[in-house]
Amino acid sequence: MRKEHPPEPLDFFIWTVEDVGMWLEEINLGTYSQIFKENGVNGEYLEGMSMFTTEQILRFIRRCHMKWGDFITLCKELRRIKVACLKGEQKIRRPWWAPPCLSVFFVKVAKRNRQLRVVSLKLEP
Repeated sequence: MRKEHPPEPLDFFIWTVEDVGMWLEEINLGTYSQIFKENGVNGEYLEGMSMFTTEQILRFIRRCHMKWGDFITLCKELRRIKVACLKGEQKIRRPWWAPPCLSVFFVKVAKRNRQLRVVSLKLEP
């Protein structure tokens, strides 16, 4: 099944490696799509990057052959998504894979989960 829309920023923590590749294209870092895919970089991995030590960051940059400027852009874009989520600016939509009959249910659950994620985002340094 092929997706027509880019991945939802609000739900970046459940992005697949393909979703991450689409997002990299959107933020002009598409040259890294293939290497991220080969390294299995998905949304859960991206979310965990905020907890990386300096050694883990350097290892990630070497493994993905990233330039420092591109890594900083990646981090800024991740932060932008998290801040938008914190402010409640992200529109909640039914994911592409969910049947239309579950739209109302999904939006209610997503709003409740958003509140839980906002608490966890406020705890990050």
